[in-house]
Amino acid sequence: MWWPRGWGCWWWYINPYVMYPSYWRVPQPAQPVPGVPYPPPPFLPPPPTPEDEIEALEAYKAELEEELRSVEARIRELRDFIAKRGKEGK
Repeated sequence: MWWPRGWGCWWWYINPYVMYPSYWRVPQPAQPVPGVPYPPPPFLPPPPTPEDEIEALEAYKAELEEELRSVEARIRELRDFIAKRGKEGK
């Protein structure tokens, strides 16, 4: 390839890395250190003793049994209502 003397190397004029230096690999800055330290981990209370856990479970069981009784009573009410309506309709 013919190139005029005194212009320097032709490669420097055609090389896209020289024409567009943004293609060059620029070393990335290291990750910034956070300005504020991480928050402390949340406080986790110690697990309950077995006696406390049994007491809590028994209270929960009593609530569930009461709820079950009310559901069964509502089912009985609805069945009675359906039976009564069936007798009146015939």
